[in-house]
Amino acid sequence: MINIDENDIRYKEAEKRVKKIKGFYIHLMVYIFTNILVIALQFFDTDNKEQWSWKILQLPLFWGICLVAHGLSVFLPPLVLGKRWEERKIKELMDKEKK
Repeated sequence: MINIDENDIRYKEAEKRVKKIKGFYIHLMVYIFTNILVIALQFFDTDNKEQWSWKILQLPLFWGICLVAHGLSVFLPPLVLGKRWEERKIKELMDKEKK
C-alpha cells in the first residue's frame, strides 16, 4: 500500500486553492483594466453622448456576470461537484482499476 503523508495532501490541496484564487484575481484585474480602457475609448470617440449609454454598459455587464460566476466558484463551498463527489469519483476509478 502506498503511504501518502497527510501534510503532502494538505499542501497540494492548498496549492490548488491558491492557484484558483490567483486565477480569479488575474481575471478581475483584466476585467477592470479592459473595461476602463474600452469605456474611455468609447466616451472620447463618440460624438453623440446619448448613443453610448447602453453600448458602454454591455461589456462590463455581461463580462461582470461571468466574473461573478468565477468568483462564486472560487470562494463559495462547492455545492454540486464538491469534495465528497471528488472522493467518491476517485474511489470509483480506483476500484475500476483494481478489476
